[in-house]
Amino acid sequence: MKVILISGKHGGSRSIEVGRWTRALVSFCCLGFPLGMLAIGYLAGQGSEASALRGATLDTIQEGLDQQSLGLEALQNEAELKLQALTINLAELQARMTRLDALGEHLTAMADLGDGEFDFSRAPAVGGPLAGEYRVNFNSMDLASEVDSFEARLDNREQQLGILESLFHNRKLADETWLSGQPVEKGWVSSQYGMRTDPFSGSRTMHNGIDFAGKEGSNVLAVAAGVVTWTGSESGYGNMVEISHGDGFVTRYAHNKQNLVAPGDLVRKGDPIALVGTTGRSTGAHVHYEVYKHGRPVDPSSYVHRTRR
Repeated sequence: MKVILISGKHGGSRSIEVGRWTRALVSFCCLGFPLGMLAIGYLAGQGSEASALRGATLDTIQEGLDQQSLGLEALQNEAELKLQALTINLAELQARMTRLDALGEHLTAMADLGDGEFDFSRAPAVGGPLAGEYRVNFNSMDLASEVDSFEARLDNREQQLGILESLFHNRKLADETWLSGQPVEKGWVSSQYGMRTDPFSGSRTMHNGIDFAGKEGSNVLAVAAGVVTWTGSESGYGNMVEISHGDGFVTRYAHNKQNLVAPGDLVRKGDPIALVGTTGRSTGAHVHYEVYKHGRPVDPSSYVHRTRR
């Protein structure tokens, strides 16, 4: 192959013989190089697109992880709030259980069951062999519902114990207002109720009470719970205390050395209300004890020897 070169300045020409390898080199330069550049550009574009795709994929994954992290944080906060609420609820239940234990001990004392049958300071005595098929599925257990169920059982027990306490209290109150026993800690009957020879005049007169001789200055006791309705000095009685016990019963305690209560005072059975003395129409230290039922004097001896209902 010949290539003719023409000079435009001098008008001459020159021919060059081109060989096979030269033609191949020229063809490569004219065609291969552009195609190669195109291929390189295509590959570069593909790499850029893949890189962009990888970046978008990573961004999507990161966004999903961020959302999961936020979800987990929300679940953790919710779990902490529920745990805090359950902790407070359990603390309240524990306080209520403590009150129930105290109430149970109080009722045990009131019922005179102090020999160990009911010991509220210890856990209940329970036991038994473990069953072979015994299983507990803690995954399915709803702790909140278990706490609610336990609270409901506590409410029921509180109501029952409250009713028992009320019954015991009413029974104890009835026992307190039950007239029985003698009005002195130690003493002996020096004069009975009924007709007797008067120690001052020697004539037969009615004696509306029982005289209990005792040590001067010792305690005079209320024979039942009640309200003090009168205290003071009464002709023939000396220093006297009068107590109303309800149901029409009134008791009087006379010849006291000193009265220890005042009108309006509430007294319980066995409370000291005066000191044994010899004031008024008296020959020695003793307590003149009278019982009135619906305004009429009755024989106190039936109440002195009275037993509990």
